[in-house]
This record gives sequence, structure tokens and C-alpha cells, in this order.
Amino acid sequence: MDDVAFRLLELLAAGARGDELALIAVDDPGAGPAVELALRINTTMRGHRRREAELSALFDTAGDLARLRDPNAVLRSIVHRARRLLGVELSYLTFNDPVTETTSMRVTDGSVSELFPRVRMDMGVGLGGLVAQTARPYATPDYLTDERFHHSESVDAAVRDEGLTALLAVPLTVGDNVIGVLYAAERSPRDFTPDEIALLSSLADHAAVALDNARLLAEISAHSQAVERAEEAHDKLMDLVLRGGDLPAVAAAVADVLGGGIGMFTADGAELTRIGPPTRAPEPRDVAASHHSGRAVSTSDGWVCAVQAGPELLGSIVRSAGTGAVDLVDADRRLFERAAVVTALLLLLRRSVAKAEDEVRGELLTDLLTAPDRNPSALLDRARRLGVDLAAPHAVLIAHATAIPRRRLATAAAQFATLIGIHAEQVVLLVRTDCPGTLAGRVSTALGAATGCPVTVAAAGPAGGPAELARAHAEASRCLRALLRLGHEGAGASMAELGFIGLLLADHADHTAFIRRTLGPVFDYDRERGTELLRTLDAYFATGGNPPRAKDLLHVHVNTVAQRLDRIGRLLGADWQSPHRMLEIQLALRLHALQAD
Repeated sequence: MDDVAFRLLELLAAGARGDELALIAVDDPGAGPAVELALRINTTMRGHRRREAELSALFDTAGDLARLRDPNAVLRSIVHRARRLLGVELSYLTFNDPVTETTSMRVTDGSVSELFPRVRMDMGVGLGGLVAQTARPYATPDYLTDERFHHSESVDAAVRDEGLTALLAVPLTVGDNVIGVLYAAERSPRDFTPDEIALLSSLADHAAVALDNARLLAEISAHSQAVERAEEAHDKLMDLVLRGGDLPAVAAAVADVLGGGIGMFTADGAELTRIGPPTRAPEPRDVAASHHSGRAVSTSDGWVCAVQAGPELLGSIVRSAGTGAVDLVDADRRLFERAAVVTALLLLLRRSVAKAEDEVRGELLTDLLTAPDRNPSALLDRARRLGVDLAAPHAVLIAHATAIPRRRLATAAAQFATLIGIHAEQVVLLVRTDCPGTLAGRVSTALGAATGCPVTVAAAGPAGGPAELARAHAEASRCLRALLRLGHEGAGASMAELGFIGLLLADHADHTAFIRRTLGPVFDYDRERGTELLRTLDAYFATGGNPPRAKDLLHVHVNTVAQRLDRIGRLLGADWQSPHRMLEIQLALRLHALQAD
């Protein structure tokens, strides 16, 4: 080996630059072929070293990306590595939105503009839009003057604001789908080499896989958390049942996990309880769909699940979105369905308890009304254990309807009663009130609206103690028969509201109350004005309703009688001369005269 060749090998081994190798040819013109070969070897070695460095960087990048679990951290790492590997001034990444068919900026590294990070473009617009549409890499040494791309004013303005000139863009693909575009950019003209394009494309391929893995891991983590949360919530629900929890407690537990509003409804759509934002009663078709499938069904503003026991529909549970997510993941949906099962269990337990209590209360009511004198103290003790004080004054109400079963009527009337039961084929209520007749009218109206059919309610009392309550029940029974025979079906009253008939049928007729109720306005008018309307009314009936004869008894002009009768009509009502009213008025006048004597 000659000296020139040995010298060139030493320089190559030391990593000399190309200009250092070229100096050998200057010193020795005959060494030109050897120097040219050494220069080619040097170029090849530098290429190998560069590719080795790039591969090392790619492996390092792949390892870093594989360890990342946060998708946002993955994005930041991608653009940072791209900027470092290609030695560019700026790198950034955009994401595609297949719904809006746009691509928008997500992460930048090296940006100094306020406008550039907010840019959004349509698919096919600009360099990145073309890459997103075609799934192929593109590069330009001067973007703003390059006519190969479809320019838009907003994108070009953002590029000018950032001061960019050269751009390289490569797609991020998962399978056949382009999920985004990765960029390398310079603020001065630059021709990106095929090796640089391949390098950025390799990084984009690694990044796309890592990004998709991060997404899948996030979904798996979210699913695992949802499953764990659902299991904990299920255990909590069952613990509530075992500890005697009620429907509001169950609804609160479900709302705490799922968010939004939780409402529970009967099979008829009546609200049982509600937690959180308002919830509307579900549409019957949604409840029917859930009942048929045995699964929760999605609605326009939430979810509905039928509450059922076997084939029997007990009600429904509704979840409205409120401020929570509209949709439910599978684990949350299963929790929602478990809540419906727990609700069914509570409703069945409530029904069993109510049935047992109804039987006990019904037995007490039957013994009270059939044998009040047999053992009064035992009756009082039994009632006290049920939370009822029979010694306190109670009104006795009897509710009657021909179009619905008595059991349903009793269920609807239970809200008004201290004690309720079915006795002698009648729904009987004991109620604490001082105005039995008024309450009977109110209960009749409410039950009619609730059941959709006329409900007649008769009342008596108030009375205290077993014997007196039994007598009040007998009077309420007579009042009910009178109401039905008089054609007052669907009304509510006590004997006091039946006028003279109630006066005849009542055990203890209150004559003073009857007189006052019948003639009270006339009494008040005479007392306040010193008139003689009551005396005129008495004379009118005494003469058989003959005003000319009545004026002789009163010693006034017949016109005065007519004026007084007109005033009486305005006080007592236009129907005061009907046969029924006239009978009541004459009876009240006679009773008043007897009391005066």
C-alpha cells in the first residue's frame, strides 16, 4: 500500500470531512482517483451514520410513545420529536373530523403566532387538506407561491402570520383511515429530501399506532372503571335494600353514579320519587319496548327501563341527561337496569307490607264496627300499636263506587285516612277532622278524578271511642243510602248537608245548625238593618203563599210584601220557592218558633 492510500485510510478512520480528503489531491495530483474513491466512501459512511442516528431516534421515539398512556401527551411528544429529528423551526399536527369534513390544529411546537394554532380547514384545502384527503405525503419549498394546492384566504393568512415558507406534510393513518396530518416547517425556503420525507413518514406511522393504542387503553381504562363503579353501586343498592332503604335512597344512589336526574314512576305514570333535575313521565311506548325486551331503552332525552316482576309491569325508572352524558356505556346501562330490578324488589316488598298492614287494619276496623262493646280497651290497644288513637275524635267516611273494585277504591282513598278498610262490602275511612261534610265533598271530588268514575262519599261524626265510632258508622251508612236514593251519586256529604232529610235520619239532629244553614242570610239581614223579612216569610207561608192576604197579617201595603219577598229571593237563592226548598224553609221556621217558645 502506497503512502497516499495509507494517508486516505487514516483520514477516513478519523472521520475526516470531505474537504480534508480533497487536500490530498491538491498536494499530489496523481492521487486523484484514490481521493475520489475515498470521498465516495466518506459519503457512504456519513449516510450510514445519519440513518443509524435516525433509526436510533425512531426507536427511542417508538419506545417513548409506547410508554405514554395520555393521548394528549402522545400528541405533544409526536410534534416535539418531529421538530428535533428533522431539525426544523416548527412542527405541528392536525386532526381530521369526518363528521364536519374538516381538519383542525391540535398541537404545535415552535409556533409564535396567535392565529396559526387556531386554524381550521376543509378537507382538500391547503397542503395538509390535500394530504388528509389523499393519504399521501406532500412537500413544498414555498407554500404561498405553490399552485399545486387549493389555497384559502384563512389558511394562507395563518401561514403568513406564522412566517412559514417550506412545508412537509405526511399522513397519520390507522388502517385505511387518515386520522391526522404531521407537519415539519421552515420559515425560509427548503427542499425536503426523500430521506427526510421517509423519516417523517416513519415517525408518523409510529405515532399513529401509539396514538391509537393510547385511545384503546383509555377506552379500556374507562370501561374497567365503569365496571368497577357499577359493581360498587350494585353492592350499595343491595345493601340499601337489606337495611330497609326506600325508593328515594335508591334513586339518590343511582343519580350519584350516573349523574343527571332519576325518576321512578308507577305503571300508570304517577311519580313515586325524583332525584336531581326534573324528569318527565316516560312515554308508554318506551316503557312497553323496555318491558318487552327486558332491557333499558334510549329516548330523545335519556333512558327508560321498565320495572317488572316476571310478566307484571310495576312501573318504570327514568334517567334524564341533565348536565350528565346523554348516552350510557354498557356498564352504566347494566347498572341502570340493576336499579330497575332493585326498584321492583322494593315495590314488591312495599306491596307485601301494605297487604299485611291492610289485613291487620281491616280486621281491627271490622271488630270495631261489629262488636265495639265486646272489649273496648283491647280495641284501643290494637289501634294504638298501629299508630291510631281511637279515643280521639274521628269522622267516619264511607266511599262508594260501582264502576271499580273496592280494593282499588280503598287504595286510592288511603291517603286521606288514619284507618281504612273494607267492612260489609264498603270502603270505610276514619279521618281526623271537625268538618265531616266538607271533607266528604273534597274526598269525593279527589277520588272521582283519581279513578275516573263517580265516587259517592257519606260522612258522620266526629266521634271518639269504639261505641261512638260504631254509631257514627251506622249514621254514615244511612247518609250513603239517602245520597244514592236522592240521585246524588258522585257527591259527598254528611247528614247536615242533606237538609231536612238529614235532620230526620241523623242520630243526633242539630236543629240550630239546620235553622242557621237554611235561614241564616235572612237572620243576618234583619239584625243588621232592623227589617222584618223573617216575619214576612212566616206570614207568606201562613197564608198559603198569598201576598195580598199576607199584607193584612203584616199591616203593610202589598207592594211592601212584594219588595220583601224579592229581597228574600236574593238572599236565599232563586230556587227558594221550589217545593224542596220551601219544605226546608217552612221546617226551619217552625223549629225556630219552637226554640223561641
